[in-house]
Amino acid sequence: MSGEYRTKALLIAVSEDHVPAQACINRLIPEFLCFVVSESRKDSIEADIQPAITTMPQRWDWILVEESESFTAVHQTFTKSLPEMLKTWGLQPGELVVDFSRTTPAIAAAMALASRPWTSQVVGLTAPGSGTGKSDMVEVGDRTLAWQEGNPWNEEAVPARQEAALLFNQGAFSSAAKRFRRIESLVGGSLKPLYHALADLADGYAAWEGFKYRDAWDKLKTAHKALELASVWGGPAGMSSLLAGVKQNLKFLESIVMDPDDVKLPVAHDLLAHAKRREGEQQVDSALQLLLRALEAYAQYHLWKQYRIKSWDVQVEQLPQDLQEACRSCYSSDVDGKFHLPLQAQFRALSGLGHPMGQTFANEWTKLKTLWDAAHQSVLGHGFQTTKADRFRQFYAAAIKLTNVTEPNLPVFPKMTL
Repeated sequence: MSGEYRTKALLIAVSEDHVPAQACINRLIPEFLCFVVSESRKDSIEADIQPAITTMPQRWDWILVEESESFTAVHQTFTKSLPEMLKTWGLQPGELVVDFSRTTPAIAAAMALASRPWTSQVVGLTAPGSGTGKSDMVEVGDRTLAWQEGNPWNEEAVPARQEAALLFNQGAFSSAAKRFRRIESLVGGSLKPLYHALADLADGYAAWEGFKYRDAWDKLKTAHKALELASVWGGPAGMSSLLAGVKQNLKFLESIVMDPDDVKLPVAHDLLAHAKRREGEQQVDSALQLLLRALEAYAQYHLWKQYRIKSWDVQVEQLPQDLQEACRSCYSSDVDGKFHLPLQAQFRALSGLGHPMGQTFANEWTKLKTLWDAAHQSVLGHGFQTTKADRFRQFYAAAIKLTNVTEPNLPVFPKMTL
């Protein structure tokens, strides 16, 4: 670390030998400073250490600990004092540097564990040749000491990112993004771009789940480029399969975003895939309603694409003769006078117009009705019944047959194995 760089916060253990602590503080120039000191040495901070500090911190405090061999007792002291102090300082994860090189093993262990959620750097001045990692020689008074620094999160990030990947694979994209951003804030500079890109990726899929297609497309494009670069420099195993899946998803999103038409077939495909994902997450009632909306999106697409009929603003004369009177009498709005076809009427219109999907619906209606009623009687439909997963699977299979959609048409979200 350069003396020109001002550290946000430093937590430092003070021993009987004050000189290394003074040197560490002057090297890091912390904005916030907390001494870990025993009651017997408390007075020496003001008498010996503070006068030697070249740039005083904005705020400073101390945590009093007994020089005990009991890790448990010392750790209790830290857990009672440290979080509240760091909260008062407004410290964010990754903004704390810790120096426990001059204290007992029990205190060092307690400091490391209690400060872990905020620590991005562990430093210390030690005897030359002791310790490992990056070091350089520093003249401290009449002594030469080795400056040691390292980031424990660079290694701890691996299991942490696997936990975040598990959240991603479970569809908890926003939670995964928060985990990745937290890791980004804690790891060293060279690793930050990787975790920033993974967080962007998770945010992109969160936007997609909210049907924000443009936001999702933009996020995934940015994340894909960054992850491609990370893979060139030896990214985590499993990156290539993740990138391949994202690339396919980008093509799918592009087909939605770049289509200027108001009625888009890929949106219907996405709704069908979305319903399948909800069922996989045990959200059966939500899945059923998404399935009904997907069927409507297919019907709306075919009505518009082939017959220029807008189901939400129907011109009655466009409909088959046997539907026109029902449309005039039942489907008009008393507010704006527009005619709106409900879902079943949309399929009846397609059937009367000779469209294969509408005719399949008419032929299969006696089989479909039980499934249709189950969807409408569910809690998220118009009733109070909880739907079983088997009912959704039956309806999904019927929807696939009805729409004549093949699985390759549907977007599949990739799995993370990092």
